[in-house]
Amino acid sequence: MRKVTLFIAMSLDGYIADKNGSVDWLAGQEPDYDDMESYHEFIKDIDTVVMGWNTYHQVTTELSPDEWIYRGLTTHVVTHRTMVSTEEIKFTKEEVCSLVTALKQEDGKGIWICGGANIIQPLIRENRIDRYHISVIPTILGSGLPLFPRTASPVGAPADGEIKLKCIKTQLYNGITDLIYEPR
Repeated sequence: MRKVTLFIAMSLDGYIADKNGSVDWLAGQEPDYDDMESYHEFIKDIDTVVMGWNTYHQVTTELSPDEWIYRGLTTHVVTHRTMVSTEEIKFTKEEVCSLVTALKQEDGKGIWICGGANIIQPLIRENRIDRYHISVIPTILGSGLPLFPRTASPVGAPADGEIKLKCIKTQLYNGITDLIYEPR
């Protein structure tokens, strides 16, 4: 069965976007350093991306407006909007947990949960994430969109939302710390 990985960056204080929804703070401590080394290793084992409308919109309007950066991967964009799908980008109104369950049954490589919070939180609540790959950026935002809000308690978890994980790997580069966990 295919593995579902949440691969995401967060600030040191736990935010995936600042209070305005921006991710322009996503960089290590040295401005000219290539911060993509863990991404390049990770993406080798991925052929499917799942994201929400806001993430899709941010990628296509801010981060890479001139080129689709996930070329060669099948991307599923969960949205209530009616959009025309292409061979590589499939727009769907399907509930994200059902979509991911169906994708896991298909042949292929890994499934990347790219963002945003409305996609991530239901998957956490229903224990649908097989691996957490979190890159901690050396920035404290003070406020913004948290990766793990209090409402993220998984089904059947204790009232405090505890999820027990085991550390698979850590890595440090340019002040960024990658933390890779799987459920115990």
